Amino acid sequence: MSRSPALAARRVRQTLGFANGPRVLADLGSALTPWRREELTFRTRDGLRITCPNHAGARVPVYEVFAEDAYRLDDLAAGLPDRPVVLDIGAQIGCFSLAVATRLDGATVHAYEASPSTARWLTRNVAYNGLADRVRAQAVAVSDHDGTLDLADNVHASALNGLTSTTGSLVTVPCRTFAGVVADAGGRVDLVKLDTEGAEYAIVLGSEPGNWAGVQTLVMEYHDVPGHSWSELSAFLAAAGLREVAHEPAGPRQGTVWLRRTG
Repeated sequence: MSRSPALAARRVRQTLGFANGPRVLADLGSALTPWRREELTFRTRDGLRITCPNHAGARVPVYEVFAEDAYRLDDLAAGLPDRPVVLDIGAQIGCFSLAVATRLDGATVHAYEASPSTARWLTRNVAYNGLADRVRAQAVAVSDHDGTLDLADNVHASALNGLTSTTGSLVTVPCRTFAGVVADAGGRVDLVKLDTEGAEYAIVLGSEPGNWAGVQTLVMEYHDVPGHSWSELSAFLAAAGLREVAHEPAGPRQGTVWLRRTG
């Protein structure tokens, strides 16, 4: 499951926490086992079903969201209005979108995934869970312009697809600005999750502070992109009225940050 024995042991424990954990462990197999499945289905304790390719990069968000609560969903939910509008930018196979839709009764989630191959898994998982009326999957990138952009796509639904990826083939995909996706969501967004493997600088710095006026809470990952740093994003978001409330560095130039509207 992993080259790191410690991580492999942790993943086994986490896998057993799923409703069908033993089945998933059996299906994981290894490259040398004939019973290894090409795709995996995880069943969460609250009834969600998440299917993904049996590749490490595709499995990571399942564990992050449902085993580790990496985005601190209860904290994100605090202070939001009834029937909140959520943007999931970098939705991958849909873990965050589905978890939020389940946790926040009446929430509408607009889920954007740039990779065309990954977006098919997103759409499939939304449909499997009967949430297509509340989770609106879009096979569209978010950037600093409307039009198209080139994306590295490894076709295995990896969470690492994106501008910082060193693997995969370049594909041309449609893209929309942050202002555009807010408008498409009805003009008001309460919660934003942003994880785009390096595109966060174009998305945020290519917008205007006023585009963020309705956002109450933001959780985002930032990555090591030459010529950029978290300080740029922090200064911009502070001007938009969003202040850092928690910060988990994952290295000298990357990490996850939680921000809330002040005043």
